[in-house]
Amino acid sequence: MSDLTQLSLEAALSGLKAKEFSSEDITKAHIDAIEGAGALNAFVTPSFDLALEQAKASDAKLAKGEGGALEGAPLGVKDLFCTQGVKTTACSKILGEFTPTYESSVTANMKADGMVMLGKLALDEFAMGSSNETSAFGAVINPWKAADGAARVPGGSSGGSAAAVAADLCLGATATDTGGSIRQPAAFTGTVGMKPTYGRCSRWGTVAFASSLDQAGPIAKTVKDSAILLQSMAGHDPKDSTSLNIDVPDWVSACGGSVKGMKIGIPKEYTMDGMPAEIEALWQQGIKWLQEAGAQIVNVSLPHTKYALPAYYIVAPAEASSNLARYDGMRYGARVEGDNLNDTYERTRAQGFGEEVRRRIMIGTYVLSAGYYDAYYLQAQKVRTRIAQDFKTAWEQCDALLTPTTPNAAFPVGHKFDDPVQMYLNDIFTVTANLAGLPSISVPASLDSNGLPLGLQIIGRALDEDTVFKAASALEDAAGFNAKPNKWWV
Repeated sequence: MSDLTQLSLEAALSGLKAKEFSSEDITKAHIDAIEGAGALNAFVTPSFDLALEQAKASDAKLAKGEGGALEGAPLGVKDLFCTQGVKTTACSKILGEFTPTYESSVTANMKADGMVMLGKLALDEFAMGSSNETSAFGAVINPWKAADGAARVPGGSSGGSAAAVAADLCLGATATDTGGSIRQPAAFTGTVGMKPTYGRCSRWGTVAFASSLDQAGPIAKTVKDSAILLQSMAGHDPKDSTSLNIDVPDWVSACGGSVKGMKIGIPKEYTMDGMPAEIEALWQQGIKWLQEAGAQIVNVSLPHTKYALPAYYIVAPAEASSNLARYDGMRYGARVEGDNLNDTYERTRAQGFGEEVRRRIMIGTYVLSAGYYDAYYLQAQKVRTRIAQDFKTAWEQCDALLTPTTPNAAFPVGHKFDDPVQMYLNDIFTVTANLAGLPSISVPASLDSNGLPLGLQIIGRALDEDTVFKAASALEDAAGFNAKPNKWWV
């Protein structure tokens, strides 16, 4: 039997239905791969016993010709999704040994469809970071190494999910995206990362960072795999007031659809001074690929793009400071006893939160404070409205946008850790989609001169994931990206 971990999710599901192998077979293969990949630090809480139980249950269903859309597929879950009976930490000391008694809506949907959960995947603490170096459990290492051999970051905050998929430790993984945390790590690891329209996936049971920006989505090996996963993850949830009460379309069928006649916008503001020549060349190649597939290229303008990053880093920390106020050591998670109640709060939070989380809480508290709310937070919300209007204007001329995903390839571990501004600049091409609530996807398209993956991004209209998947499939077909990292960690 060939290495089952090399399969795409689509191929694995097909093989399971055809009884070419069992769920137990493919689950054990992935468990072996995870146990041999400790150097990557992608999994923080393996759940192998549970996975094998689920695999046996799936095999029983498959033997009867039954089962859901993900039946028997071994997948990973970002440690931001609450999982009943399995520890959920958000990679923070402050949650300690917190083990939920309930299941997030996203993972509940996937379990109902037959997911086999291999375990919980690492992330930047509370999803705050762009390199997966802020985790309380140590940095995740990118499976891809450059020619110089230096360890690279996998991106963040969903770096564990991206690294695990790229290293064939799971067939796909859940992730979350607040300012690019699905797409940026996907670009850094040669995987596909899909952020759907805000409200497509329920946020209930997912540890909150910035409530008006957070959105769950998948990281996968192919565009079609990402559609299969999103199909299962999405759906209306009455427990989440921001969940959209609309039907989930058949996105899987949209993959591979024709882009002939589709108008693809090229925003001039995404051409930046100092952008590496390789990124610019790949963008131009992407334009050519879509033209050759029958799409029409149009130039568009998103004039408020230059204000997106500062607006994001006001809105997101403001919402984070509110959301993270619940972690006080009183009801769950870690507690550090003090001389009195306030001292206990202070000690718990000082020792429980990492440096980046404390930084963002302080920024958020500052911009919401008396005298600064109007000057900062209110202004940022006005900018957000202008950014959304820019996109509405662009949609009068085109059906989707093509941009680079990131301004650079994966950088060395520790390279930007002490410079928050440089770290934040990694989100420069992705935050606009979050601020406007739009669907967007990163597709691996080439390797740079150091042998590291680069990605291209498609941004679509709200609720028009169909077009995003069609354009992404066209890019995927044209790029023919099938490179894999050398398994140096084995």
